[in-house]
Amino acid sequence: MEAIVNTLVDYIWGNALVYLALGVGLYFTVLTRAVQFRYIPEMLRLLRERKESNEGISSFQAFCMALSGRVGVGNIAGVATAIAAGGPGAVFWMGVMAFLGGASAFIESTLAQVYKEKADDQYRGGSPYYIEKGLKLKGFAIFVAFVICLSYGVLVPGIQANTIATSFDTAFNISPYITGIIIVVLLGLIIFGGVKRIARVADKVVPIMALAYVLLTLIILGANASEIPSMIKLILTSAFGTNAIFGGIVGTAIAWGVRRSVFSNVAGAGEATFSSAAAEVSHPAKQGLVQGFSIYIDTIIVCTATALMILITGMYNVTPPGATTPLVENIPGVVAGTAYTQAAVSTVFEDFGSGFVAIAIFLFAFTTLMAYYYIAETTIVYLDKKLRYPVLKLVLKFIFLIVVYVGSVQSVSLMWGLGDIGFGSMSYLNFIAIVLLTKPALKVLRDYDRQKKAGLDPIFDPREVGINNADFWIEYSNKHKHTQ
Repeated sequence: MEAIVNTLVDYIWGNALVYLALGVGLYFTVLTRAVQFRYIPEMLRLLRERKESNEGISSFQAFCMALSGRVGVGNIAGVATAIAAGGPGAVFWMGVMAFLGGASAFIESTLAQVYKEKADDQYRGGSPYYIEKGLKLKGFAIFVAFVICLSYGVLVPGIQANTIATSFDTAFNISPYITGIIIVVLLGLIIFGGVKRIARVADKVVPIMALAYVLLTLIILGANASEIPSMIKLILTSAFGTNAIFGGIVGTAIAWGVRRSVFSNVAGAGEATFSSAAAEVSHPAKQGLVQGFSIYIDTIIVCTATALMILITGMYNVTPPGATTPLVENIPGVVAGTAYTQAAVSTVFEDFGSGFVAIAIFLFAFTTLMAYYYIAETTIVYLDKKLRYPVLKLVLKFIFLIVVYVGSVQSVSLMWGLGDIGFGSMSYLNFIAIVLLTKPALKVLRDYDRQKKAGLDPIFDPREVGINNADFWIEYSNKHKHTQ
């Protein structure tokens, strides 16, 4: 089974997806005139908007829900595997992908808002919705919904649950079977409470866990302050092939940096489109900007924090794929993943490191599981409207909880392989879709630019920019356009 899964992963995550992710990010950076950079002050302002309604959640809650999906084990274990395969240079390319990915994240989340609708008394939207309404390809939209539901409902959750169970076993000697039961019970209490409960948990837990993790990083960097210049030099020379040890694996560094960046922040892959559509905003571009900023939090801050802790303490090995011997073996016998981060923290907090990382992983991964369930549920709502099987949403809850428990006790490599298949398949489909929807996305951005220059709080009217099938926004603008 694992051999088949690994073969599929190699095909899906080959150079084609690496170049596609980089290319799409660069494409939208140019066409939007670097919206992810020129609107950073506006992003920070929009994060303070707390407007919500019976149908929608606040922009900040949507930001936290999306961030709970982005900030998961990829930020801890994923970064470690990138360093283990591609060397320190992979960290630089993770950052490059994040900066470019901010534009892709803006486009997909803006589109999710444009084509959202009300379903089961809530705002619903995401990639299947904008594929059907924007591209008018209902068959393709249904196929994408099936792929996403399969990915987030079955293939991907096991990664998060498995990493929680493994880290608790290492830090506290708790059996994965027991950890799995605890995760399932807590998760069940939340997902049976609906999207509002998911959003409220996310907007309280996510900011705290991210701040605590960054604070820990600063302490470790401070304890190793004299090594910071040499660490920065190591990252840059490894990224550009001038390092004596890692100079020959630049291609691998790029591939693994981009791969793990996409896995972590999922910019352009479609994941954040579902929570983005649930937000209560007056203009689609507002949520696009908020989600563009979430890429910086995920990769530039949290992923980089992990990488810096690992590199500055030297708690890593590097064995490129296909190599018979390691290029670097600082911690012999330690498998790449959360163990690198636990070892790094333990260099400063000897009795505290392993436990802290285990708790951080629990918070990161648990909130990610909440986001995954919401995504899978939204695709079920979309399919239910087409297929007329209301019981599907209830069935999904039980399947999701079973998958989480099984993932807790299964092989680590199998779980990561299944997750890579799910993310990779979804990424191809969504990258293609948002490129095809470039024109309406840019119309929305230009409308936002125009209204901001006029000193207005932008309100979106799709009729003014020539966008069809945005029925929600016609009704919204009729009610609100002349009241600002």
